[in-house]
Amino acid sequence: MIGKALIVIGIIIALIGVIFTVAPKLPFLGRLPGDIIYKKANFTVYFPLTTSIIISVLLSVIFYFISKR
Repeated sequence: MIGKALIVIGIIIALIGVIFTVAPKLPFLGRLPGDIIYKKANFTVYFPLTTSIIISVLLSVIFYFISKR
């Protein structure tokens, strides 16, 4: 039981590492219409609203299909 959980956690951590490695190379990710960027002289606020929604929908679909197995 614990061994399987550790394997799953390790795979998830590895996938997160791959995502962080590949994400900067995707030109559209984080620059979609609907992402909020507010810039002042020495102050910037960035809120990736559309990107967050798309990632949430994708993860929901993935987890839906995983739970069906």
